[in-house]
Amino acid sequence: MIIGQGGHSKVLYDLITTNKEMEVVGYLDDKYHYFTREDDLYVGPVSSAEKITEYFEDIKYIIGIGDNHVRKKIVEKLQVPEEKFISLIHPSALVSPSARIGHGSVILPFSIVNAGSEIGNHTIVNTRSIVEHDCILEDFVHVSPNATVTGTVEIEEGAHIGASATIIPNIHIGAWSKIGAGASVISDVPKYSTVVGIPAKLKMKEGDKLVQ
Repeated sequence: MIIGQGGHSKVLYDLITTNKEMEVVGYLDDKYHYFTREDDLYVGPVSSAEKITEYFEDIKYIIGIGDNHVRKKIVEKLQVPEEKFISLIHPSALVSPSARIGHGSVILPFSIVNAGSEIGNHTIVNTRSIVEHDCILEDFVHVSPNATVTGTVEIEEGAHIGASATIIPNIHIGAWSKIGAGASVISDVPKYSTVVGIPAKLKMKEGDKLVQ
């Protein structure tokens, strides 16, 4: 059951249908007002998950929403056991046997997760992105397409790494920060901040005025 029915959910639908052992049984999205069946799929508001879990013991969920804040709000709202959230790895992705992938996370086409790295719960490693050895990505992180996270980088909860950004080794990225598309990060990034450019510089921090 895919939670959310936007662009990211389409990507997950395609991923799921490549696996003959899985099928999409429906969507939960708050654009629906009640739980029903449409075109051979179950659909309903997000709150329907509690009812579905009672009736379908083998049901698994995946959140098909790219926004980190929204994914966290949904998890907190539903209070569904973590083991009910399935993790998805595209067949073309390369994931080291020593890497660990949390509940509800997705590893998308042609991406790489190398030795010793830890991917938290409900985290997205997007198309053609690279997570090198011994990195730690906490819960609700999103690594956008073509981004490169080099070795021993730590990314705290909810951080968003923009498309084609590069983070050099041993960097610490603070919680809920944003790395701009194409940025080159060569120093630690504070929590709740935005950095852009080459090399990346602080653009904004929560509670501050815009700075150049």
